[in-house]
Amino acid sequence: MSEFLQQLINGLSLGAIYALIALGYTMVYGVLRFINFAHSDVFMVGAFSGFYLSRLVSHQSSGVGLAVLFSAMGICAALGIIIERLAYRPLRGASTLTVLITAIGVSLLLQNSGQLIFGANPKSFPPLFVQTNFDLPGHLVISSNQLAVFGIAIALLFALQYIVRRTKIGTAMRALSFNAVAASLVGINIDRVISFTFGLGSALAGAGGILYALNYPSIDPLMGTLPGLKAFVAAVLGGIGNIPGAALGGMVIGVVETFVAGTGWSTYRDAIAFAVLILILLFKPAGLLGKLQVEKV
Repeated sequence: MSEFLQQLINGLSLGAIYALIALGYTMVYGVLRFINFAHSDVFMVGAFSGFYLSRLVSHQSSGVGLAVLFSAMGICAALGIIIERLAYRPLRGASTLTVLITAIGVSLLLQNSGQLIFGANPKSFPPLFVQTNFDLPGHLVISSNQLAVFGIAIALLFALQYIVRRTKIGTAMRALSFNAVAASLVGINIDRVISFTFGLGSALAGAGGILYALNYPSIDPLMGTLPGLKAFVAAVLGGIGNIPGAALGGMVIGVVETFVAGTGWSTYRDAIAFAVLILILLFKPAGLLGKLQVEKV
């Protein structure tokens, strides 16, 4: 039982990171109905932003770590807005396939630019918070980094829900996702809302990059590929376009991956995680919390 609970803690910690990345996918899809495949590389930029910002400070503390985190989120938000403005906005009336190819091109551009700017060799990510292990009843151990992941991820999820449900810009986002033409007719600035959506989703990806690097402290310009793919799977699993669904899907993928690795089948953990997606979609094609929508011809 203690081993089960320990693996559950580890799985939820990893799942919280996947959830943060998945939220960016699901937000962009909810508003524009396309997948931003460059999102995983914004995650990578967040990790490297944290790496270089941490070199500007001389000591570890919770305040310094949070300052680095929010600064990296700001950098990623700006990058997301720039990507939307330069790459996606000119193609807003184009076909879905054209936008998809552009997204893949932006992803490759960020990866190769990262190798040129940051170097291709892996770098060791420094600890941003004071590292401590806490012993819990039942021979369970939780690290300070895992606590930071839980606390920050939960806070950001609640903040996102508040923005989407309780603010004016959030209302505009929901209106745009429902009917873009009607939203523009009532005076909503479509460009501003879309840029804000990209910036917010990219900021969450930057936070995910920092938290991932804290727990797996080796970063490189290609580090976003596999976590980004799993986060996309998590978004589909939970119900693409559904914010609570993306969070739930991230948790499910993280827990499944950790339990599979703990049973000695670590070689197959990625395949089994994707097999779980296929199995669930066979019974719930719209995802765990998604709803099937009937389209009129």
